Amino acid sequence: MQNTKTPYTFDRVVRLLIGLAVIIILILLFRRLSAVLTPFFVGWLIAYLLHPTVQFFQYKLKFKSRILSVITTLVLFFGSFTGIVMLIIPQITKEVSRVSVLIQNFTQNLDIIGFFPLSWQHALVDFFSNINFGELINNPNIIEMLKKIAPQLWGFLNSSLSFVLSMVVIVIVLLYLVFILMDYEKITGGFPNIIPPKYRALVTGILSDIEIGMSRYFRGQALIALIVGVLFAIGFVIIDLPMAIIFGLFVGILNLVPYLQTVAIVPCTFLVILKASEPGQSFGGVVLAVLIVFVVVQLIQDLFLVPKIMGKVTGLKPAVILLSLSVWGSLMGIIGMIIALPLTTLMISYYKRWVLGNENMSANQMNVVPETIADKDIPDIPKEDKSVLDKKK
Repeated sequence: MQNTKTPYTFDRVVRLLIGLAVIIILILLFRRLSAVLTPFFVGWLIAYLLHPTVQFFQYKLKFKSRILSVITTLVLFFGSFTGIVMLIIPQITKEVSRVSVLIQNFTQNLDIIGFFPLSWQHALVDFFSNINFGELINNPNIIEMLKKIAPQLWGFLNSSLSFVLSMVVIVIVLLYLVFILMDYEKITGGFPNIIPPKYRALVTGILSDIEIGMSRYFRGQALIALIVGVLFAIGFVIIDLPMAIIFGLFVGILNLVPYLQTVAIVPCTFLVILKASEPGQSFGGVVLAVLIVFVVVQLIQDLFLVPKIMGKVTGLKPAVILLSLSVWGSLMGIIGMIIALPLTTLMISYYKRWVLGNENMSANQMNVVPETIADKDIPDIPKEDKSVLDKKK
């Protein structure tokens, strides 16, 4: 039996080392130019999301020019966003005013701790009674610190330059968005041409799998996050929790990342304390009402939304989910946590196919997003071989 493996010659080792060096240089270059590349990637992401709408206007509604389809899409997108903001701003302003009043009452009224459990009341009284605020204010170290801070406050006033730079970045993102939408098909269609023919099918197949898996995952996860955010907002409005709409939508956004919803405990505790400080409210009653909202929404999410919308998209175990979130989060921050699950799923899929050699495993057996190249069956028998088999029969 002949050995079909390619020997590791000196020339091949040199090429591998050069390729590895190029990859390392590219990674370092991306890190160095991250501030410059970020507007481009943001513009590309928005263009990726809006491209189906541009296609709808251009091909379904038969718009005569591409630029007209792009302009209509942008007007519709930013107009809808502005309309939603204008609708919720009055309610947000009202809630912010209410919270500011509650905070003032909480800090000024010493009897406000009555809504806490008795053991908490004694601890709070002991804590505040042992603080000498006059000595704290007259502390020379604090006065010296304020003297040092004063010149920096003037520098803070000059930070308007950063605002101007932020506006420039926004304009650059919009320019990238328009230019990418104008030539989206040409850009995506021409990308395979820069890949060497030897690796073109492999690279384009992997990128296609990533796009399919990411789009399916994000569409389902974004829809769940939107529904959950609306449900939380409705529930908090019913129990009259301060900042109900904002906090509800915030909890919904946290659902984009598994288990990140627990972060909402901190602001929720603060809002519960403010709500309990209102006349006629009890700490235990407010806590019970908030817990009911969380339990009801969580049951709706786990029993109805996730099975119907997501199904078994990843099939990952909880321990693997936590590990992938930790690894990708440490590498890419919050963006890494968002894309952790679909990328981990695809990596496991390719590992099972190419390393373990499980070529005939189905999508359900591999617990991956279906219809990826890693899940395709072995190619059919060629026609010539089929004819030979038929003759033998």
